[in-house]
Amino acid sequence: METPKLTHVVLVSSPGLGHLIPVIELAKRFVLLHNFKVTVIAVTSQTSPAETQILNSLLTPSLCHLIDIPSPDINALVSPNDAVVTRLCVVMSEAKLAIRSILSEINPRPSAVIVDVFSTETIPIARELDILGYVYIASHASMLALVLYSPVLDELVEGQYVDQTEPIKIPGCKPVRPENVFDPMLDRNDRQYTEYLKIGNGVLQSDGVLVNTWEELQREELEALREGGSLSEALNMKIPVYAVGPLVREPELVTNSSTESLVTWLNQQPTQSVVYVSFGSGGTLSSEQMKELAWGLELSEQRFLWVVRPSIEGIADAAFFTTGSSGIDEVAKYLPEGFVSRTREVGLLVPEWAQQVTILGHRSIGGFLSHCGWGSTLESVTNGVPLIAWPLYAEQRMNAALLAEELGVAVGPRVLPTKKVVRREEIEEMVREVIEGVESVKGNRVRKRVKEVQQSAMKALSKGGSSLVALSQLANRISG
Repeated sequence: METPKLTHVVLVSSPGLGHLIPVIELAKRFVLLHNFKVTVIAVTSQTSPAETQILNSLLTPSLCHLIDIPSPDINALVSPNDAVVTRLCVVMSEAKLAIRSILSEINPRPSAVIVDVFSTETIPIARELDILGYVYIASHASMLALVLYSPVLDELVEGQYVDQTEPIKIPGCKPVRPENVFDPMLDRNDRQYTEYLKIGNGVLQSDGVLVNTWEELQREELEALREGGSLSEALNMKIPVYAVGPLVREPELVTNSSTESLVTWLNQQPTQSVVYVSFGSGGTLSSEQMKELAWGLELSEQRFLWVVRPSIEGIADAAFFTTGSSGIDEVAKYLPEGFVSRTREVGLLVPEWAQQVTILGHRSIGGFLSHCGWGSTLESVTNGVPLIAWPLYAEQRMNAALLAEELGVAVGPRVLPTKKVVRREEIEEMVREVIEGVESVKGNRVRKRVKEVQQSAMKALSKGGSSLVALSQLANRISG
């Protein structure tokens, strides 16, 4: 009897937890739902303890095969002031030869390669090796639409995007306010803008795109992107778009004493009484903003769990490559004098990084003050936790607008935190609004709405749900 052919898929991830975690979660789905053999090629920063912990905890030899490529030395190719996007694009460009070597020699021969948004230079390699090549956008459909349409906007729009007086129009999609564009679009003279424009063209060379969203959440944008849609027509785009989300982590096993003590503390708090504060794997605040946030939390008189890291002036994503490097004594000196002792009964400070899914899934969490990274956003809404939107970098301003204005699952400051310091009084107000939801009309509306979105997400991932069907269609095409 002939042995069934084993379908082998290779996934490629660029450095950073926000890229690595979604790739690993997608890999798991192919293994567990479709019995594929999966290899993950992870280009890692080698400087992030949290990244190492994630790799060790999420990838087991029986589930996926991991090939870890240390980041190439790019010091001669970038300047010290180059942005994260520039550095990521250059790292992945320099890693091409190593990736090509792996793809050409790996056994069994892959049926498909799926790359993240910063790894699109791998697509021509896949085509050269006669392997299907797909791009996985770990963000939402609006973000994909903006990335794809940016080369067109580059020709249509004169001057800086941030200086435009009207929202930026994308066929078939909701307009984007100039201040909410993806970071590389903030300065068209910066090198990261040039690198960014290559991404959209790279996606269009693929055999299809996977997006970490679901039909019911963004039907309008997905229809615009697909064949016959207005954006697809404008781009002459012929590739399928698969909405396969929300792909989020399962709650982690409590693997160390610090997480154990954190969970013990949460167990002692009333239901939905704690605001969780975290700015993702890379986000940092200025010293002034950090102190205002501390004062706002204290004035709110609400319980809080704050993943805190040292302040850094002027660079919102300064911890991107180094997450997990500081201790509590180092970060405490950036907080107001006496803050730690005054809030000891109601607050818990965690240095640098925490097992976020474990926290967000806990019954005591009532709100999430978040940088609005898409991974964190999905982890929050799939647990029915309303957000306080505090965007810092990348596409987070766009995410925050989607959450607060379109979906209604978040509240936010009146002015973007990237434009001015958010003062303690407004922070106090937002925290109270979300945690004391039943006593606030707006807070109650947000809490109710996030439960609706949670149900929609669960339906998409249930048997016969839109996202499971989309992933099956893709799996059939790959194995076909």
